[in-house]
Amino acid sequence: MIKSDVFLTSTLKRHPNSKIISQILAAAINSVDPAGAITRHISRNGNQLSAGKFDYDMADFDSVQIVGAGKASIPMAEAVCDILNDRLTGGVIITKYQHSESHTLPAKLTVVEAGHPIPDEDGIEGTKKIIDLLRGLGPRDLVICLISGGGSALLVAPAPGTNLKEIQALTAELLASGADIHEINTIRKHLSIIKGGQLARIASPATVITLILSDVVGDLLDMIASGPTVPDPTSFSDAIRILGKYRLEIPDRIYLGAEGRVQETPKPGDNIFNSVHNILIGTNEIAASAALEEAEKLGYRAKILTTALTGEAYEAGKWFAGQVTEMQSASIWIAGGETTVTLGENPGRGGRNQEAALAGALALAGKEEGLMITLATDGGDGPTDAAGAVAGPETLIRARALGLDPLDYLKRHDAYHFFEHLGDLLKTGPTQTNVNDLWFLFS
Repeated sequence: MIKSDVFLTSTLKRHPNSKIISQILAAAINSVDPAGAITRHISRNGNQLSAGKFDYDMADFDSVQIVGAGKASIPMAEAVCDILNDRLTGGVIITKYQHSESHTLPAKLTVVEAGHPIPDEDGIEGTKKIIDLLRGLGPRDLVICLISGGGSALLVAPAPGTNLKEIQALTAELLASGADIHEINTIRKHLSIIKGGQLARIASPATVITLILSDVVGDLLDMIASGPTVPDPTSFSDAIRILGKYRLEIPDRIYLGAEGRVQETPKPGDNIFNSVHNILIGTNEIAASAALEEAEKLGYRAKILTTALTGEAYEAGKWFAGQVTEMQSASIWIAGGETTVTLGENPGRGGRNQEAALAGALALAGKEEGLMITLATDGGDGPTDAAGAVAGPETLIRARALGLDPLDYLKRHDAYHFFEHLGDLLKTGPTQTNVNDLWFLFS
């Protein structure tokens, strides 16, 4: 559980309602705590295992394996292990570097830390362990699969005809192109032998229960971590269209797939999914609603504008901060989703939430009130150690007193260093959850 004091930046410390605001932010993150989400959706009574609306007699299974990938996979696995207890046979969990610290899992589980957002050799090794574990399972085996944000980068198994170096380069280009997560994951599925329902293909005919913490706008199950146990409605032809849209090189494998010379990902209706149950256990909407409930309890007029926020971070941030003119006093408006940043050559340091906050600072300049807070719910905004940033009407005044030109920092996509000078980066550390981004506007 995250403590509220981690949100106290320089600007927020000076705000008269700093403690209340911090409580609201903490309530949002804690509402999607992975362990709590697990225990709300799975329970065991003797040999009876309940998962969502499904019930299982554990006497029907000779082995129970846990596999998982994502930034929240370790606390998810801890909670499942507590429930399974003596029935756990083994498993493999892959998470981001430094995300397994301070956690204790049974010796039966192998934990692998790997690269994110750019996949690496450790991810390949961890994924190979998962594939080796799943191959050869039969109808008397149960697999509990734990999926959360970051799983697409961590679950790495290049398909024949491609390799890690090619996937790394293409991933970096896609992340810089402004492509959204749906487009990026469509590409990833078709360069992998485990994404896009293919983990389910490997595990078949075992029974698979997948518990999913969503970091995708719209909560499309086939897109969360590239849907390793979910039927894939996308195709090689879709991948070609997306790569063409962003003028990126098309890998030979994707050409071969579009020509029908490479096996497609398994589609809706495939029999391999008859014994697969996918259960959504945490979403951005849950976190936004928890913030709203806490805000109202603490005396604010609260409103959720959207949980489907997308588009360029700069434009979205400017729009969101501009809403302050429509707000009554003692109000909070909340938005959730995931924006993008289209990078030019030699960009600075930052992330979509930091860039949105800098755009918000420009929109709030000259206003009598308004406080904008942006944060990635996993605690890591882009390739930085900050979750986001805090901006208010005085942000540009303080910046110019230090000789900082906000437009220059925006142009160079260097919001991290802009807010670092002001002491207004949000540094929560890894929160061990991941349900997209949350933005708050206080009046």
